[in-house]
Amino acid sequence: MPLPVEEKQQIIKDFARKEGDSGSPEVQIALLTARIKQVATHLRQNKGDVHNRRGLVMMVSKRNRLLRYLSKKDHAAYLELIGKLGLRK
Repeated sequence: MPLPVEEKQQIIKDFARKEGDSGSPEVQIALLTARIKQVATHLRQNKGDVHNRRGLVMMVSKRNRLLRYLSKKDHAAYLELIGKLGLRK
C-alpha cells in the first residue's frame, strides 16, 4: 500500500525547502504523516491486521523522532509544519 506517485510528488513539492529537496525533515515528516493516515484507515477496516499495526507504530515513532530533531534545530519551521499538517504537540 505505498502512496500514489502523484500524491507523493505533490507532498514533496509542498514541503520542500528548495527545488529537488526530498530529504529534509519537513518532507520526511509530511510523507510519514500521509502514510500514517493511510495505514490507520486500513487498520480501522481490518482490526486483526497486527503486522501493519506494528508498521504503524514504527512509523509514528520515526515521525516523533524527526519532529523532536526539527524542534531542536529550527523551532520556527517545526511550529509551521505542525500547523500545516494539523498535528498536536
